[in-house]
Amino acid sequence: MAHAILLKAAFNCLGLGVQPPTPSWGLMVSEGTNMMLFEPWPVLIFGAVLSVLVLVINLMGDGQRDVTTSGGWS
Repeated sequence: MAHAILLKAAFNCLGLGVQPPTPSWGLMVSEGTNMMLFEPWPVLIFGAVLSVLVLVINLMGDGQRDVTTSGGWS
């Protein structure tokens, strides 16, 4: 799941994904790079939110794997 989110964001950031009226985090980061020197906040905020989302998905997947393979919390 996390890989799919990162791949979609990367394609959108490169301009190979959805078109501008459709919201996407990768597209928002790409649009924010034009003003990066004057206002870096859009790129930093959307990049941080995307990173936290991927981290949370990975941690939830690891926790679910631990619970299902070991028979419970240890």
